[in-house]
Amino acid sequence: MRHALPLLLLTTLVGCAGNPPAEPVPPAKGGTGSAAAIPPTPGADRYSMARDTAPNHRPDTQHIREPEVRHEPRSRYGNHSPYMVFGQTYHVMASGEGYRADGIASWYGAKFHGHRTSSGEPYDMYQFSAAHRSLPLPSFARVTNLENGKSVVVRVNDRGPFHPDREIDLSWAAAHRLGIEQSGTGRVRVEVLTPSGPATVATTTPPRSSTAAAAPNAGMRAAVDSPPPPAELYLQVGAFSRPQTAQQLADRLVAQFSYPVAVRDSASDSALYRVWVGPFATEPLRENAHDQLYRSGYGEPLRVMP
Repeated sequence: MRHALPLLLLTTLVGCAGNPPAEPVPPAKGGTGSAAAIPPTPGADRYSMARDTAPNHRPDTQHIREPEVRHEPRSRYGNHSPYMVFGQTYHVMASGEGYRADGIASWYGAKFHGHRTSSGEPYDMYQFSAAHRSLPLPSFARVTNLENGKSVVVRVNDRGPFHPDREIDLSWAAAHRLGIEQSGTGRVRVEVLTPSGPATVATTTPPRSSTAAAAPNAGMRAAVDSPPPPAELYLQVGAFSRPQTAQQLADRLVAQFSYPVAVRDSASDSALYRVWVGPFATEPLRENAHDQLYRSGYGEPLRVMP
């Protein structure tokens, strides 16, 4: 489930091993706890290990200090935008402030320990760090396991995971702290942190629960009533008269993509429940999501603004 690139792509993308590129494109890295279940990724011979694993020495991650959320200049490497991986174009956000999304987290460990991250820093699986496709490097985020409520602050200093169903790649230490090391992946919420205060709130689909299943309207209120974030670029994938139908579509989108998803009603037409994807920081990011949703069989999403 990893995403190290073939050697033939080195003219476009430089791997984590060795010196960082003279920027233009961030190198890809990879590795998850479940990587041993699939054949080695092409290009994996750049690393000393064929498959990724957890470390042999497993310290108590409860004693590892979380990174201090502070102002840091953008890293010299890994912030070029746009960049391309596996034929897919990605854009780096101008700012991660206000970013919040629910999705799947994976992790990477011993195979990549000591090798260069996209920012040029060495990867340390014993620190709380992470990889993200579009957040500026470095960024800070709180990652919360939606199954058990455990959370950890991570410093985002790498690019990945380059899978449409993944939101973030965690270091081994962060995955262990959250309790998803053994399963390899887990449902998480990612909230960007800034030195001036806690993560700002944007709209995402709330986690499913027995209460939400019994009372769909109550389960959606957190998304419907949240104030709109500063960005105003969205895609509307569907509009339904039944809230249960809208929630089912939202759940499918959250499971399949890494985009934030929300169910919204309308002040002028409360009988309709609209499924919105976003917000997107730039128009190119929205267009990229539009094309991906269309190719995945969700019809022609509408470009909307609050």
